[in-house]
Amino acid sequence: MQKATARRRGQYFGLKLAASLVVLGLCFIISLTFGAADTSFNDVWLALFTDSSAKAVLTIRELRLPRELAAMAVGAALGVSGAAMQGMTRNPLADPGILGLTAGSNLMLALTIAFFPAAGYFGIMAACFIGAAVAALLVFGVSASKQNRFSPLRIVLAGSAISALFFAAAEAVGLHFKITQQVNMWNAGGVVGTTWKQLSVITPFIAVGIIAAMLLSRQLTVLSMSEEVSAGLGQNTARAKTMLFIVVVLLAGSSVALVGNMAFVGLLVPHVVRTITGPDYRFVLPVSAVGGAALMLIADTMGRTINAPYETSLTAIVAMLGLPFFLWIVNRKGGALR
Repeated sequence: MQKATARRRGQYFGLKLAASLVVLGLCFIISLTFGAADTSFNDVWLALFTDSSAKAVLTIRELRLPRELAAMAVGAALGVSGAAMQGMTRNPLADPGILGLTAGSNLMLALTIAFFPAAGYFGIMAACFIGAAVAALLVFGVSASKQNRFSPLRIVLAGSAISALFFAAAEAVGLHFKITQQVNMWNAGGVVGTTWKQLSVITPFIAVGIIAAMLLSRQLTVLSMSEEVSAGLGQNTARAKTMLFIVVVLLAGSSVALVGNMAFVGLLVPHVVRTITGPDYRFVLPVSAVGGAALMLIADTMGRTINAPYETSLTAIVAMLGLPFFLWIVNRKGGALR
């Protein structure tokens, strides 16, 4: 009976995942088609499947394609990292942006530009990893109770305080070294100007992080229940949390290195996904990756078309989409933070 139920759940999940992939594919084609330059579906076909050198085809192949792939990679990374953080901390408001990880990466980005201006893209990415790790350690350290359990309310408060501190420190570094414009351009630029070289450096780290999260999905499902259930099932909670912590830092650091600060994606996507897949993270994580990628494609397409030929900040678009949802979550699930 249990095997039949599990098989049925797996079949339903397969259908849901296939449907989400179809939606992602449609979002991808639409994002390649619409923008300031006049292109068509036929141009997209030629850009993807032929060696045509027409102007519209080259625009898609060299400008739009890398930026949309970057949007998908970052969306998948933030969706998975947000889901992992929510499950690991049992906090409905957990998100790499809200809990300070992107602020830590932003500070290290500013310090790297100030002190190591010749640092390559790999150096900037490493700095973002370090910043995310430091911020996460501070947030989790401050919010942990005496029994080494995470308090959801303390996590939110610590994340807000550390985010404010690190953003202020990044501003101070920018003003002192006169690099504010460079840092702001990095953070506000989103996926604009993403190159194939940048993708080749960053996407392997994102892929490794997502695959690692999938492999840890069973442990994450158990952790999301309670400390007592996890310990009762014989799970080494400290080891599972450490591995998930590394995965979250890897994904958050990679995202900031590629597109700058991006809040709310990791908050919004897992909540929507859980209404479709249920609480099992073996199902939540794959669909969160697809959903995050689709959301970023939609946001980037909006940013390119709302005020064409000018670009609207991707960060602003995502914030406008995510803030109402954040307030709804606070209103509906605020009791879970106590």
